[in-house]
Amino acid sequence: MKKRVVVGLSGGVDSSVAAYLLKEQGYEVIGMFMKNWHDDTVTISNECPWLDDSNDAMIVAQQLGIPFQAIDLSKEYKERIVDYMFAEYQRGRTPNPDVLCNREIKFDVFLNAALKLGADYVATGHYCRKGELSDKDGNLTYQLLAGKDTNKDQSYFLCQLTQAQLAKALFPIGEMLKPEVRAIAKKALLTTADKKDSQGLCFVGKVHLPDFLQQRLEPKKGNVIDVPEQATIFSNGIASDDLVRLTQPYTLTPDIGEVVGEHNGAHYYTIGQRRGLNIGGFEKPLFVIGTDTEKNLIYTGMGEEHPGLYRKGLFIPAADEHWVRQDLRLKDGEWKSYKARIRYRQPLENCTLWKKDQGLYILFERPQRGVTPGQFAAWYEDHELIGSGVIN
Repeated sequence: MKKRVVVGLSGGVDSSVAAYLLKEQGYEVIGMFMKNWHDDTVTISNECPWLDDSNDAMIVAQQLGIPFQAIDLSKEYKERIVDYMFAEYQRGRTPNPDVLCNREIKFDVFLNAALKLGADYVATGHYCRKGELSDKDGNLTYQLLAGKDTNKDQSYFLCQLTQAQLAKALFPIGEMLKPEVRAIAKKALLTTADKKDSQGLCFVGKVHLPDFLQQRLEPKKGNVIDVPEQATIFSNGIASDDLVRLTQPYTLTPDIGEVVGEHNGAHYYTIGQRRGLNIGGFEKPLFVIGTDTEKNLIYTGMGEEHPGLYRKGLFIPAADEHWVRQDLRLKDGEWKSYKARIRYRQPLENCTLWKKDQGLYILFERPQRGVTPGQFAAWYEDHELIGSGVIN
C-alpha cells in the first residue's frame, strides 16, 4: 500500500516541486494550503497576496493530478503566533514568527489535520534534510540536517521541532540546489516555475510591521538617547565565573548619554535597527543598541562598530531550552563546543555552551552583532542542528 503524504502547498516553487518529487517516488500525495490570515490591511499586497498563493497551489495540484484542499488555521495562528508576537513586542523583545509557525502550526495543527486524513507524513518545501540514527535495539533517533544548498539552508527555521514531529516530516528538496528545483519545475511545466520567492510571515505574506503592530500597540512619543562608545566597553574573558556578566545585556539608563531625538514607541524598534530612526546630523549612522518599553526609551550608538552593538554571549533560561537531540542535552555543570547562529542566514560562529541550573549560557569566540532578546539561537555540530532556545 502506498504511503500517504500531505504536502503543505504554499503556492511557491519549492513546495510545488516537493509535491512533484513525492508523486514521482510513488507516494499518495495530497496538497493542502494553509490559510493563516484574514487581515489584508497590513499586508503589502503586491508582494505575497495569500489569495494568489492559494490559487497557484490549487493549479499546481491540478497539474500534478493530486487532491487539493485549503484549511483555515487563522484562529490557531492568531492565538499561537500573532498574540505571542504582540506580547513580545510589548515587552521590548523581537519574536521570530517563522520559527513559531513551524513549531506551532505546520508541524502541530497542520500535522494533526494531516494525520486525520490518514497521512503517514507531512512534507514541506524547506531546504533541510532529515537523518536517522539507529541503536542496537533498532530505536531511531532523527537528525535535523542543514540543506545541501548552503545559500538556502532553512534548518534554523525548524530549530524547535521535536523528535515526534521529525518522525512525521519529509523534506523532499533538501538534497537539491535552488537552480535544480527551478529546473525540475520548468521541465514539469509547473505554473510556479518562475515565481518569485515569497517573503514575510509564513503562509501570510510580507507584512508592513508598523501597521501590523499599531493594531494593538499605540504610538507613543519618547526620547532617543545616544550612548557614547566608552559606556559599553565589554570584557573578552571567558572564565566560567564570568558567565552571568558576559551574557547580560548592557545596563542602559537615561543618564548614560544625551537625548538626540524622538521616536513613536520603543516597542516598534529592535536591536541593530537603523531604518526608521530618521535622525540626521551625525558623522555616522545611528543604530539601536537597546530599548526600554517601560520608560519608552530607545538607546542608540553611532556607527557599525559601536561596541554597544556587540555582545560576547547570551543566556537562554532553562524553560526556553530546546534540544532536537534530547540524547545530547547537557547536564548541569557540563559544557561543550558547538557552532551557533542567532538569526537566519548568519554564518555559523564558534561558541561554547555552558549548562547551569538556571539555564544555558552561550559564549562566542567573537563578539556577536545584534544579539536580540526574543530571537532564537540555534547550535550545530557539523551539519546537524542539535538544539535551540529563546534569547533572554
